[in-house]
Amino acid sequence: MMRVFITAALCATALVGNVISSALAGPYPNGPITLVNPYAAGGPADVLARTIIDPLKDLLGQPVILLNKPGGATAIAAAYVAAAPPDGQTLLLAGASSHIVTPALTKVGYDGIRDFDFICMVAAVPNVLVVRSGLPATTVPELVSLAKQMPGKLNYGSVGIGSQPHLAAELFRQRTGTNITHVPYKGAAPAIVDLLGGQIDLAFLNLPPLLPHIHSGALRALAVARLQRAEQLPEIPTLDELGYPGFDVTTWYGLSAPAGTPVEITDKLAGAFATVLGSPDVKEKLATQGAEVFYLPRKQLMAYLADDANRLRQLIKTANITGE
Repeated sequence: MMRVFITAALCATALVGNVISSALAGPYPNGPITLVNPYAAGGPADVLARTIIDPLKDLLGQPVILLNKPGGATAIAAAYVAAAPPDGQTLLLAGASSHIVTPALTKVGYDGIRDFDFICMVAAVPNVLVVRSGLPATTVPELVSLAKQMPGKLNYGSVGIGSQPHLAAELFRQRTGTNITHVPYKGAAPAIVDLLGGQIDLAFLNLPPLLPHIHSGALRALAVARLQRAEQLPEIPTLDELGYPGFDVTTWYGLSAPAGTPVEITDKLAGAFATVLGSPDVKEKLATQGAEVFYLPRKQLMAYLADDANRLRQLIKTANITGE
């Protein structure tokens, strides 16, 4: 039995070595590249992914195919990519959910950091603190004061337990010393409907679906939950500016590959994405989606990822957030 096990292990090792050798033997890529999206087709991530991969085929000389594999709070897509050959032909549209939050909240079949090689960061979508128009709070200090006068009475919406909007609101609750009640929804649309209808009082949500309601005055934007102001709401301050230093819960998108992918391949991909994101046309298309170019090469992405992981894991622990 032991001989059989050793033989199988040696064969597996040889197979991985052959995969990597073949990837480097000829010019990369030597076939279609699949980018796996952990969210549903037609959603914001799907639209963003199509925007950035369309120009890649000309740069890389191969088709780039988008494969949507939603489910498991992004774990299904992440596990699929983690198990793929490390040849640069299968990539993941990466984010905090797939690499940090979901592995921290539930048992998954992969390690969110060790089982991947990271290529680059590509874009970010600001999360914005909004309140219903009838709430008597026009600034963050007024909101904090109101919440302290009515402990447990104000409620906030999110797009699910462990989502970026949930984490942002929990961080706000901790940093302000307020007691506000969580109401999870299945998506941004129903949360916004209830905000507009007055069933909930506030929320931290991705900017794009909020913009028309902010511009109409139906919702009031109080702050941005990251270190830089949102390009589409330059007049709205960040929470960092308002006295909550380091407040950053950003919805970011990057690219990752299975662990063991040769650095020559990840470097080539990072360079290709840098070229794509430098295009004014791509920047304009992303802006219409409410996303902003946020390019970080591999080393800077790894540093950002480590910082994000430390903050979010600590927040999950201190807020006693558990998976559904």
